[in-house]
Amino acid sequence: MSFSGTTVWITGASSGIGEACAYEFARRGAQLVLSARNAEKLEAVKQACPRPDDVAVVPLDLSDNAGFDDLVEKVWSNHGPIDIYLGNGGLSQRAWCRDTNMDTHRYLMEVNFFGHVALTRALLPLMRERGKGHFAMVSSLVGKFGFKMRTGYAASKHALHGFYDSLRLEEHDAGIGVTLICPGFIRTELSKVAMTGEGKPQGSMDNNQAGGMPPEVCARKMVDAIAAGKHEVAIGGTERFGVLLKRFLPGVLYRMSLKKSAQ
Repeated sequence: MSFSGTTVWITGASSGIGEACAYEFARRGAQLVLSARNAEKLEAVKQACPRPDDVAVVPLDLSDNAGFDDLVEKVWSNHGPIDIYLGNGGLSQRAWCRDTNMDTHRYLMEVNFFGHVALTRALLPLMRERGKGHFAMVSSLVGKFGFKMRTGYAASKHALHGFYDSLRLEEHDAGIGVTLICPGFIRTELSKVAMTGEGKPQGSMDNNQAGGMPPEVCARKMVDAIAAGKHEVAIGGTERFGVLLKRFLPGVLYRMSLKKSAQ
């Protein structure tokens, strides 16, 4: 599907899945607004897109969301109406609950949940006024079921499901859609920057992550799901079948998860 004439705002666009989605949307003709904390990396992604002139760079920190109402008005005014918000920015966790302090849990919630909620609430009235818009939120398979060393991360992703499933129902008649995207093991540096219990980057790649799906393949599947207006999609290898096990055979999933390495 072509996205010509469509403006897509992507957070977490400086690397990994967000970067791959920027290239995929650009390849399909979309205009882009790219956001993340690192402006230099965003500029590099912009220049690597097929039409850099159709790409705007708007650095932001999802954990510092007090001024997002003003930011959204500025983006809307300077770069035109936002048709799709791809909420991809986020952090993972690699620490046992017993070793994770409350500041780390709070920071995970600020970045993975409250930052997206703040941007969504600011975009919502503008989309409602137009009578159309779409929120595509990158959750995780652990947004559907928990796993070891992910307590805070899983909680933040579960929260996304509760919020955006509800929003989809509330705004259906206003022409606003929601797609929840649940990636499994994708070959990005997510595990390298995952937070330890003290809030520091882990600094190493998980074996599961290293053997995961290439981000460009994930991005293509994500953009296809958004184009199709799907409510939810699980993307990855065999790990995505955990969603079905959780629903129909939760005891089996529990026993399998006990045996599987957390990294």
